[in-house]
Amino acid sequence: MEKDNKYREELQSYNNAVGLIKQAILQSQYRSVKLITGEQLSLYFGIGRYVSVNSRNGTWGNSVINRISEQLKRELPGLRGFSGQNIRNMRSFAEYWEKYLKCSPSASILKPTDLQMVIDIDAFSLQKWSTISTEINRDDFLSISFSHHMEILHKTKDLNEILFYIHQTVLHKWDKYDLRDRLKENIYKINNTATNNFIQTMPIADARKAVGMFKDEYLLDYINVEEIEINKIEDVDERIVESAIISNIKKFIMTFGRDFAFVGNQYNLEVFNEVLFPDLLFFNRELNCLVVIELKKGTFKSSYIGQLQTYMKVLDDKVRKPHENPTIGILLCKEADKSFVEYVIRDYNTPMGVATYKTTSDMDEKTRNSLPNIEDLKKLL
Repeated sequence: MEKDNKYREELQSYNNAVGLIKQAILQSQYRSVKLITGEQLSLYFGIGRYVSVNSRNGTWGNSVINRISEQLKRELPGLRGFSGQNIRNMRSFAEYWEKYLKCSPSASILKPTDLQMVIDIDAFSLQKWSTISTEINRDDFLSISFSHHMEILHKTKDLNEILFYIHQTVLHKWDKYDLRDRLKENIYKINNTATNNFIQTMPIADARKAVGMFKDEYLLDYINVEEIEINKIEDVDERIVESAIISNIKKFIMTFGRDFAFVGNQYNLEVFNEVLFPDLLFFNRELNCLVVIELKKGTFKSSYIGQLQTYMKVLDDKVRKPHENPTIGILLCKEADKSFVEYVIRDYNTPMGVATYKTTSDMDEKTRNSLPNIEDLKKLL
């Protein structure tokens, strides 16, 4: 027995050592790759700035860049990345980023006339990069290749959009072709118009499905709070809306989207002797995950996200099956400021969205009158 215990302890010690050494190796490899990438970007930036100064002011003729490329290939056999087009890309890269990077004084002492004769390959290095450019995440910037940068610059010149794609490339470890596909799909525009964090927190294929599936606003025109018995209640609360949804669950599912299966309302969750009751719980077959919906009668509040996050965590720990994807949370409220919602949810690492809803009582008279009469529809069916 004693020998067995000693063996297990040695085995555990061995496994811990392997794990720590492996982690150190991977971290070192990552740092080495980033340093190499940073050096390459710094080199290309310096060459691009040099080429820009000389080619934009008439010093060089139109064919000089191609001739330089050909001569470099002859003098440095096997050199890659210095075609005429790529040198022009270096120029575009330098011209775009120079106005944002604002290198520190020690890195910018060269005058324009000096730049015609000198290539400063350190002007772009992390050590000399000024902290003035706080909107740029330097680690992200130096973590993606020049090819990635050019794919993005060929698509857009908007700084916020560029920084978005840089961060997503690092986050999802996209290769150049993955990034190209995402640029074609214009996921920045999708992300920028949606009050959710699906793009940041889900595998990209599932994120696209989720973005296309959930809306920012739902019209629950089959819910008329004026017809619900509220005489005994001072105010119409979430339970009233929930009750109406349950009574019209088929219509609600059809409104919400495809492939939803209703699991239950006021679903009982227990954790650490605490009992929780999320309003509505669904399962979506397309996304292979639970979808928890929390209803709120008024304006969005940041505290609601904490409540929703708790439900999602417990569902993932206690209810989710091993083969299912993480739970998606949807907060459904009457009003929400989109900018505030984005600010609140941007740092959460679980997939969630915020949507608003309208009922018949929220519509103006003209809109209500334009809706088909339920009794007439029943007769027609």
